[in-house]
Parts: sequence; structure tokens; C-alpha cells
Amino acid sequence: MNDRDDRVAAGSAAGFVASLGVYSRQHRAQNWSGTLEDFLRDILPRSPRAIARTSHEYLWDMLAWHGRQDLRGESGPDALFRRELYGIDSALGRVVDYFKAAAAGSDVGRRLLLLLGPPSGGKSTMAILLKRGLEEYSRTDEGAVYALQGSPMHESPLNIVPPTLRADFREAYGVEVQGEPSPWARDRLEREFEGDYLRMPVERVFLAESLRVGVGTYAPHDPTTADIADLVGSVDLSKVAQFGDEGDPRAWSWTGAVYAASRGVLEMIEILKVKREFLYLLLTLTQEKNVKVSRFPLIHLDETIVAHTNLAEFHKFLQEKENEALLDRMVIVKVPYTLSYPEEGRIYAKLVAAALAFRDVHLDPHALRIAAVFAVLTRLVKPEREGLDLGKKARIFAGESVEGFADAEVDRLRLEAPDEGLTGVSPRFVINAISNAITRSDTRSLTSMEVLLALKDSIEHDARMDAKVKKAWIDHLVLARKEFYNRWVKEDVHRALFASFEAEAQELLDKYLDEVEAALDQREVKDPITGESRPADERFLRSVEDKIKVSESGKLTFRQEIVRKAMVAYKTGEKFTLKSHARLREAIEQYLFEERRDVLRLVTSSARPDDDAQRKISAVQQRLIEEYGYDEHSAKEALSYVTTLLAQE
Repeated sequence: MNDRDDRVAAGSAAGFVASLGVYSRQHRAQNWSGTLEDFLRDILPRSPRAIARTSHEYLWDMLAWHGRQDLRGESGPDALFRRELYGIDSALGRVVDYFKAAAAGSDVGRRLLLLLGPPSGGKSTMAILLKRGLEEYSRTDEGAVYALQGSPMHESPLNIVPPTLRADFREAYGVEVQGEPSPWARDRLEREFEGDYLRMPVERVFLAESLRVGVGTYAPHDPTTADIADLVGSVDLSKVAQFGDEGDPRAWSWTGAVYAASRGVLEMIEILKVKREFLYLLLTLTQEKNVKVSRFPLIHLDETIVAHTNLAEFHKFLQEKENEALLDRMVIVKVPYTLSYPEEGRIYAKLVAAALAFRDVHLDPHALRIAAVFAVLTRLVKPEREGLDLGKKARIFAGESVEGFADAEVDRLRLEAPDEGLTGVSPRFVINAISNAITRSDTRSLTSMEVLLALKDSIEHDARMDAKVKKAWIDHLVLARKEFYNRWVKEDVHRALFASFEAEAQELLDKYLDEVEAALDQREVKDPITGESRPADERFLRSVEDKIKVSESGKLTFRQEIVRKAMVAYKTGEKFTLKSHARLREAIEQYLFEERRDVLRLVTSSARPDDDAQRKISAVQQRLIEEYGYDEHSAKEALSYVTTLLAQE
């Protein structure tokens, strides 16, 4: 490591220490304990509404808090999710809407939230983020939670306010008491404190899954052996002998998942695999806020249940008529794979950054992006609309301009195929394929073509896939290479070859603007070389526009759009540049590329280049490395690949 690297590392370390200090100050929690009398006098008056919150209200406030506090520049109530989940904004919006409506007191709060989607699509991550978000929020002043000390349900101290005094409580503090004391609380109040409510001990609690406080998780076992006691507990026979009665709350094992999740959230993994009696218990808990166990009256529990399942289990569940009533008591949110390949690429970048196997491996600038294109192609429904193919559809979903299709086309395409994204390749499949390629590589460098070959190998050796699906997915690999990678790598090599590319391209753009304005105004232009006036060079204009397939009938609309954007830039004091219009930039670049094709072929294809050609090749490779994200291995491969492409044209 050189001196500069040492300084950068030291700066990063100092920055992290500073960030950790800020985080610590923001999240330094104040422990508190006292009697109910102390609580009613010293704590409750500060923020009665916050202390009386339901679990849905607490979750909604937590989401809003994270939207305000996010250090990554995200904002809004979905900021917590957007830290880790990319390209599924619509699904995230529906989840946020669920919590917003539930917190507002609507009937949505009496429904179980079910996340439905394909494997590795983000359902579990969404639930994990909710749980971690709750843990963090509970350590802030704004998210403080208070409970009866020692309660296995961490129940609110307000629950023990007697029913006959609740109207007075509302008058005094302005909030409603919505819960009931548990058998455990009633027993302790009478047995230890002789019914003296004010002596009942209260403490501040911090939600934590590891401590089974306010955060619970249930994963189904084999349905034949699963025991509902995992949810609601059971009689502890060792304590029955001690206390002499199975109905004594002290003889009950309060270890069930629903008690751990009280005041917070319960994650139900693969919920539709559980027995029907489990489902009825959970849905009753969601709707009525209570559970019934033997020997006890109804036990009040306030918690939010977030469940998730895969498509196969859901379709099986739908086929059973008796499940219709259960479905009516769920809010189902589909969580599909993303259909935007740039967002899919962000998922891979996150997974790669977290994996030790990738730590010292160089990936060329398009390696993850081309894998993302392939993944999206497998998820798309083949369009029936004339002039639209899978490649164009993938570009539209990525937010790219496609001739003949407006920006609003995305919404119409989603309506035409509402289940798009629920099938196809998973991010896990792609990352596994790339990992396999790395383990087989001796170079510690992976090119886009090597990624495509690794994916092809994984498809061919996947025993779960039938021949028809394998052929379709390999066809998608070919499409990704031809329509996406070929264009990207040729652009890189072309730009690297010509050091004056930007200036040359801008000159060409200015010429195009001059010719377009003359053509639209039906006036002549002055030739810069001969000084003579001449009509607009229609041949030149069409040669540029043809590069992005602007039709003869569409040229007028395209030109008017260019001039309009140029005028807007001029009025705001800005220069109309290559960055001002993505499609025109593409056209200009391809025009220059065509003009320089022969030079590029000559430089890169010589088997034994002379000194001049060798210098040019070395310069191109070096520029690819320094400016475009390649390393020595991938730069050589890119040049070799582009040479092959040019030889075929």
C-alpha cells in the first residue's frame, strides 16, 4: 500500500469513527424503572400519545423516523427498505400504505400482512429490515417503550388501569387505554402487591429479537410434528408441582413466539405451510388482539404480524375452498423481482461487496450489468405488441428511450402483464454462477463474457430445469450479449481509441444542431469551408438519425424535440451537450464509431503490429484501465472481442 492509499484508509477510518460517535449520541438510550405511580407522574405526561401507541402506530412512526434520520440520503417512510431493496418501489409503496392505513385506525389494522413472491425476491429482507428498524428505534427517546417489569409479554403499564377509571384516564391524559392485563399481570398485582396498582413496577424495555422482546420469528416445522405451543406456550409440568395448579400463571411457559413479539412485530416464515389451526389463531390475534389458551381467559396481545410465502404454496392454498375466509383476513402484497436491470445490478453489487470470495476479484465494468440484463429477460413476458421485443422491453423498464415508445409506456406494459417478475432467474442463482466462475479462474479477474459463460454453464447443469426452460434462458444470454454487451464494449473501445472523442463528438453535435435548425426553418447554411450558402445537409442528418433508427416519418418530431431542448438549455444559460439528450448522444457516438471503424480494425487486428500500432494498442488498453474500469486482463479481452465483432461486420 502506498502513501496515498494509507492516507485514504486513515481518512476512511476517521470518518467511520466520527459516524459511530454521531450514531452513539443519537441512539444512547436512557434506562428507567420505577413504580406505576412514578410512571404516571414523571413519564406519561411527557408524551401520552407515544406511550399509548398500538404496534401499528409504533411501526408507522418507526418508518417515518428512519425516513428523517437516514444517513444515506434516503427520505420518506420507505427509506428503511430502500437501503437494501432495489427496483421494487411499487411493492414497497404498498407495504408502506398498509402501515399508514393500519396506524390511522382503519380496518386494515385488523388484517395480517402477507408478502407473496418468488424466492430471493426480498420478502425476508423486508421483514428483517422491519425488525432491525424497530430495535434501533426503540433505543431513541422518540421510540421509548415502557412495560410492566418482568412481564413475559412486555405489556403496557396502561393495561392494568381499571375499566371503571379509564374514562377519567382519558380525561386526564387525552389518550385511550386499549389493552387488558394478562393473567400474569393480574396474578402478580394481587399476590405481590395486594391489589395496589400504584406499587406495580414499570421499566423501560428495548426491543430486540435476541432478547425475545417485541420481535419474534416463527419458522414452520414438519406439519405432522408442529406444536401450537411454539406460538402460545404450554403448561410447565416442573412448576405445576411447585405451585400446585395448572391454571396458575406461574406454571405456564410463556415462551411462545406471540409473547416474544408482543408490542412489536412477529415474522411468520412460509406461513402457508403451517396447520390451519395455527392460521386461525394468528388471524384471530390480528383481528381481535387476543389469543385463547387452556385454563386462562382471553389474553390481550398487541402485535403486528408480517408473514411471507412463495408462489407454489400460495397457489396450493388457493385451491382449497375452505381457505377463502382466511384470505379475506389478509392484506396480500406481491413482491416480484425487479424488472429494471440497473436496479438488478445494484443488488449484485451489494451481494458482491458483502462476499469474501469477491474481495480481491476485479469485475469488468459491464460484468454485473450484463448478468442483470439476462436476469430481467428471464422475468419478462414476451410482448405481443408490434415493434416491441424483449430487448426493447428491458430497455423501457430500465428507463431508456426507445424509438416509438413514450416514457409512460412502462405503466401500460405493467398493466398488460401484472404477474411479470414473479418468475424467472433469482439473484441468488446469478451470484452462485459468478462465484463458481471465480473459483475456477486463476486471474482473479472476471470479464462480462466469462460471466455469460458461467451463467450458461449453470443453466446447462441445473437438474431442476426442463429442456424448454434451459433453451429459453440460453437464448436470453445470446440476446443480452448481442443487443447489450456488444454495444457497450464497442462504445468503450471506441472512446478509448480516440483521445479527442468528447471534443470531436461535441463538434459533430453542434453541426447536427445547425443543420436541424436550418432544415426546420427552411433556410440555407453557410459552408464553413467554401463560404457558399447551401441547403441543410439532409443526407448528413439522416445518417446520424439512422444510427438510432429514427424513421423517415418520425424525423420531424425527433428534430423538433432536439431543438426544443436546445432552446431550453440556451434560455437557462446552459450549453446543449452530449449529456443533454441520451438518444442523440448515442446517435453521435455510433456515427463517429462508423467513421473510425477501419482505423480501429487496423489497430486491433494486426497479428504482429508494428511499433506505431503497438503504441496505439497500449494506449487504448491503458485508457480502458484508467478511465473505464477495466484491468489489464479485461482490457485485452475487450479489445480482442471488439476485433472479432468488426471482422464479422
